[in-house]
Amino acid sequence: MADSNPTTAADIVAAVRDKKIRAVDVTKAAIARAEQVKDLNALIILNKDPAIAAAAEIDEGSRGALPLAGLPIVVKDNINTTDMPTSAGTPALQNARTSRNAPSWDRLLKAGAIMIGKANMHELAFGITSTNLASFAGPVKNPYDKTRIPGGSSGGTAAAIAAGIVSCGLGSDTGGSTRVPAALCGIVGLRPSVGNGGAQRRYDDANLVVPISHTRDTVGPMGRTVADVALLDFVITATPMAKIEPLRGKRFGIPAAFWSGLDRDLETVTRAARAKLADAGVVLVDVDMPGLFELDAKVSFPVALHEPIADIPAYLEASGITDVTLADIVAGIASPDVKGVFGAITTDAFGAAYQDAITVHRPALQKMYEAYFRDNNLDCILFPTTIAPAPLIDAGKGSGEMSINGGAPVPTFDTMIRNTDPGSNAGLPGLSLYAGMTPEGLPVGLEIDGPVGSDTKLLGLGLAIEAILGSAPPPKI
Repeated sequence: MADSNPTTAADIVAAVRDKKIRAVDVTKAAIARAEQVKDLNALIILNKDPAIAAAAEIDEGSRGALPLAGLPIVVKDNINTTDMPTSAGTPALQNARTSRNAPSWDRLLKAGAIMIGKANMHELAFGITSTNLASFAGPVKNPYDKTRIPGGSSGGTAAAIAAGIVSCGLGSDTGGSTRVPAALCGIVGLRPSVGNGGAQRRYDDANLVVPISHTRDTVGPMGRTVADVALLDFVITATPMAKIEPLRGKRFGIPAAFWSGLDRDLETVTRAARAKLADAGVVLVDVDMPGLFELDAKVSFPVALHEPIADIPAYLEASGITDVTLADIVAGIASPDVKGVFGAITTDAFGAAYQDAITVHRPALQKMYEAYFRDNNLDCILFPTTIAPAPLIDAGKGSGEMSINGGAPVPTFDTMIRNTDPGSNAGLPGLSLYAGMTPEGLPVGLEIDGPVGSDTKLLGLGLAIEAILGSAPPPKI
């Protein structure tokens, strides 16, 4: 957005409401910025004329004093939007029209938000690089270094926010997909509580977002600041707005497992951030969670690579997409890494492990977290969102290998979700915030996870942490 324009979501809404700026001008500025940085491949569709028309309605006063009136946002392209295709970044769904909006988006729409585009993503959300090799999508680039990934799978939403196209938007998260891109792009990403579903699930978009796993998936808001994310969460959930939580005396768990094996530059940044929080009165509780990653591995792939077999057809049916099948989707996959994953899904390679994953290992993982919070009287757990800054784009495979501190190559996917995945599998809420920059100028993220249902408190803690650590400097693009 132009420098003269307000940049936070709340400021934009206030300026439009007070008629200091027209919604049309804010929307046109967002569209102009999207066109200026289109080489980032942040958007699959730029919703130009309809967005300007929606903004004109706000300016004419025909939509009343709505809580998000005139706020431009982007929506990840796996989230159902009836007025434009929902492609999930994959060829078979490129022109798919859905019969119903996803509720999370619908609430923002009815509150006056203006969708300026559908955000690019890792194909079918099965990855954390957002290097999408479908011809209509393309690899999303990190605004801080265009040779590097923005994270995924909500990389387009993160890149659009970091590049100043919009202040906030929607992503989705299965194993880290709002938080990993938030960390790598210097913004904020929330994974809301999922728990065991039902009343424990904060956002309910069942069968109206192109799925991976009904057990693990959730829509999540992303923004330049914690306040931007809190505003979207407030509108989606109709719960009280998060307020800043005093940090003094708050107890943050520091499990050694999450702080091991880190990239040296990232470790320097995150430890400095941790020290600032201690100086602000946070009590750092050094207690590990032995066996956590091993237990998580018994849940992660068996759930994420078995549930799509039923969940994708259920989505197609609920969304009114009658001319595309799961087989059509698999046949059209463009990214080699995603094609490989779907080989394991269609042969149900993890089918035999699924029942134990759901009935034995996932409950054990949840109990481990419950005991950790309870026995140590913790407000949250604090850890680096990712164990390394953004790796280089792999334009051949979509996702390949990376090296930490010059060590042997390791799989990029497993490495970058190591810290975000366990909380996802336990159904916990998690918030990734900006922690600082590496000497190379790459953003680093710090995450706080809380017990199921503690989302508003997490956002309040996030507001306090951000007041100490600040926000990322804008990229030089």
